[in-house]
Amino acid sequence: MFDPAREPRVFALPPGIDFPRTVVAGLRARMADHPPEALARVTLFVNTRRMQRRLAELFDEGPGLLLPRLRLVTDLGRDAAFADMPPAVSPLRRRLELSELIGQLLDRQPDLAPRAALFDLADSLAGLMDEMQGEGVDPEAVRSLDVTDLSGHWQRSLTFLDVVERFFGSDSGEPPDQEARQRQVIERLVQGRKSAPPTDPVIVAGSTGSRGATQMLMQAVARLPQGALILPGFDFDMPPEVWDGMEDALAAEDHPQFRFTRLLRGLNLPPKAVRTWDDTPPPSAPRNALVSLALRPAPVTDQWQVEGPAFGDVTGATAAMTLIEAPAPRIEATAIALILRKAVEDGITAALITPDRLLTRQVTAALDRWRIEPDDSAGRPLPLTAPGRFLRHVAEMAGSRITGPDLLTLLKHPLTNSGSDMRGEHLRHTRDLELEALREDMPYPTPETLIGWAGKRQDRLEWAHWIGSILGEFAHSGSGELSEHVARILAIATRLAAGPGGMGSGGLWDMPAGREARKVVDELLREAPHGGTMSVTDFRDLFAAVLARGEVHDPNAPHPGVKIWGTLEARVQGADLVVLAGLNDGIWPGLPAPDPWMNRQMRHKAGLLLPERQIGLSAHDFQQAIAAPQVVLTRSVRDAESETVPSRWLNRLTNLMQGMSPEGKAALAAMRGRGQGWLDLAAAMEATPRTDPAPRPAPCPPVEARPKRLSVTRIGKLVRDPYSIYAEKVLGLRPLGPLNRSPDAPLRGTILHRVMERFVNERDGTEPHDSARERLMRIAAEVLEEDAPWPAARVLWLAKLGRVADAFLEGEVDRAARAALAATEVRGEYDAIPDRFTLTGTADRIDRDGEGALYIYDYKTGAIPTAKQRANYDKQLLLEAVMAEAGAFKGLAKARVAEVAYIGLGATPKFERIQIGAEDIETTRSGLIELIDAYARRSQGYIARRVVETQRFAGDYDHLSRFGEWDHGTRPSPEEVG
Repeated sequence: MFDPAREPRVFALPPGIDFPRTVVAGLRARMADHPPEALARVTLFVNTRRMQRRLAELFDEGPGLLLPRLRLVTDLGRDAAFADMPPAVSPLRRRLELSELIGQLLDRQPDLAPRAALFDLADSLAGLMDEMQGEGVDPEAVRSLDVTDLSGHWQRSLTFLDVVERFFGSDSGEPPDQEARQRQVIERLVQGRKSAPPTDPVIVAGSTGSRGATQMLMQAVARLPQGALILPGFDFDMPPEVWDGMEDALAAEDHPQFRFTRLLRGLNLPPKAVRTWDDTPPPSAPRNALVSLALRPAPVTDQWQVEGPAFGDVTGATAAMTLIEAPAPRIEATAIALILRKAVEDGITAALITPDRLLTRQVTAALDRWRIEPDDSAGRPLPLTAPGRFLRHVAEMAGSRITGPDLLTLLKHPLTNSGSDMRGEHLRHTRDLELEALREDMPYPTPETLIGWAGKRQDRLEWAHWIGSILGEFAHSGSGELSEHVARILAIATRLAAGPGGMGSGGLWDMPAGREARKVVDELLREAPHGGTMSVTDFRDLFAAVLARGEVHDPNAPHPGVKIWGTLEARVQGADLVVLAGLNDGIWPGLPAPDPWMNRQMRHKAGLLLPERQIGLSAHDFQQAIAAPQVVLTRSVRDAESETVPSRWLNRLTNLMQGMSPEGKAALAAMRGRGQGWLDLAAAMEATPRTDPAPRPAPCPPVEARPKRLSVTRIGKLVRDPYSIYAEKVLGLRPLGPLNRSPDAPLRGTILHRVMERFVNERDGTEPHDSARERLMRIAAEVLEEDAPWPAARVLWLAKLGRVADAFLEGEVDRAARAALAATEVRGEYDAIPDRFTLTGTADRIDRDGEGALYIYDYKTGAIPTAKQRANYDKQLLLEAVMAEAGAFKGLAKARVAEVAYIGLGATPKFERIQIGAEDIETTRSGLIELIDAYARRSQGYIARRVVETQRFAGDYDHLSRFGEWDHGTRPSPEEVG
């Protein structure tokens, strides 16, 4: 196949070439004069399975012939010749072993790192170990580094490195990691081929040799009598002096061609010795030259000043390039979707290339508007699928006290109760439980409270028993073997998916997402014996990390002409139009991952890869992708938080064009102009017609539909925000209680009312102060534990009560001296206008003195209403006095009211009496009747936010009245409603 040569045989293809297609074409051309079986003796090594598949597809296009042996570099170890070598352990097993060892280390030396970082440390340490084994660096070489200036940090690093030393070396007694075994396989293969080189052709195509073991194989293949390399994206435009200047890894590691420099240096070849594999020209040779000039290694300014003005046809080089600088990520995604849609209309193949997975999801969602489903090579992360979310929720709740939102998360999941034929009934019970209990007074559902809610309804009772039994399984919170934790989670998930009467596991393991979840969980079960003992908290972190490794590919046939590739998949090009998106620093290229073990100098001295290696690989991917026939470069000028920084490669390209010549400026302006056209179209897509703001409502329902009874607290609302009374009493709407309640002031007031009710009802008149204080705080702690599902809020509220407890108890002594407790939380009804209106209310507390007079008290945890507020709308206590004098409270005969007062339990304890007398009672009664009579007229509307006093007034129905479209200066618009 190849003519004899003294030097290693290295071929390459320039950026922009359809690499797999050109490799196949070159093989066909070279084997055209050979017998048919000659091609079958060719071994072609590639570095990705996608490349392997595409090469096979291209050979299948015809004409018919025998195929070469298409092999992955990573499959070398599967040959029978290496059967004597122990198999590699799975990466999961190694990470579990490292997690256990690191956990033991942290138990002995907790100051080394927080335990929450256990699995991140295990991942990072496993990555370092893989790199050391792949590059052939043993722990002793790392330990001998000169770290005079970093002795403290380095000692901590060495402590962790000592953990992994046991896994190095063939005589360690441990099975090798995948990377270690791969290097051992390649080393044996290289030695064998030195002594007995194969006579059949061997080619390595598509690899850059960025890893040490792969580069070793490539160098050995290039030296074979019939061996060759085919390098992708080789820059034939870069001058020899620039190649010669890329010797120092510390200075040039981030250049796209640096890996080729190191490879050629290992083969003792100059760059000019690299030949083209095929005569196929790139889509735009001038563009390749322009990009090569833009990406020159620093310093480049002097080269730009010399070569930039002399550059030829920059207009032609950029004629098929478009630059989109969107104002926001959403607009960027919409513009990209429009470009891909246009490609479908034109019948050309288009590919979106970006490492930004959030952006790809936004583009996919935008394409759904036209029912275009792209072929996404990365698939969907398992934790974002239904089975992944379900398992993640179950694991996160293990060993913790289940809250209402936690329970609803599970009950509303589409996989819950998917194994029975009662899914509809399950959803109905879930809705009822949410509205009747979880949003009311069930912060922590338990088997007992669920059964109490179900009552005697048999259908609910069976369902509640099923849920309650599962809640009991969540309660286990102790440490245990990893296999026990996994088995428990699987048991809970299976029972939830099956349903109360279902069999099997419902739909949990169905469809591709379920099968992928089963595979991930089965691997974890298989390797669990190597995970040792761990706490529930550690298990939750581990389980989330393991699930995150799974990916699910859509089983439906996506659109064949629209593809989404990551930067690695983009090396297998074949698209007419390429969109390079997310071109901002921190995204493309991404920031180097933090290295907790060694800095750049230490890595360089030890022979490990520098952090810039990944940037260099991304740069090489960029250089190949930007050379496609048609290219669109996109970025967002701002993200959700601030302005963004353009990708360094885009920055270099635009700076070069801006300064090279007037033609360069014009070409750049043309690129931006083409991009602006797409942005204008995206803006038009997002535009919405103007809608006039709503008027300030004042509905006037029929008199017979108006409320015939209100509570004393609702009277204040009728004055301040009549619309809320209309919404509640006429329309029959009520605000939903918050599912995930926050520790707000109203809830604190409700809890303290319960505390005070219990305290005063259990009061003993002879109880000493200290004993009373202790009892008060004990009752408060019990009520808070039951009703406040926030540990921090419980501590804070208990402390606040403790600060006012002494003042409250001292006031109790005075109140007890005047009157004795008659009732707490007592309800009453008063026919304010017989047969027309009834006033209702619940008094916090009523005392009665020896002469039969009543004392009405209201507990206030917030600010006590001012005299002005009481005069205008806050008449709760006075209305309760009216009811008491009329004998409206249950169990209390009518009597004179001697005193009404607020007992302040806020930050500053306060006891405030309100003047009360026969005249005040009568004035309040007549004012109530006048208010009710006013709303007995059809023309009187229920005005929204009539007297709110401050802008911060929170109305429960503000969204219904569309407050915000109007303000308090807007005149009400009365409207008769049916």
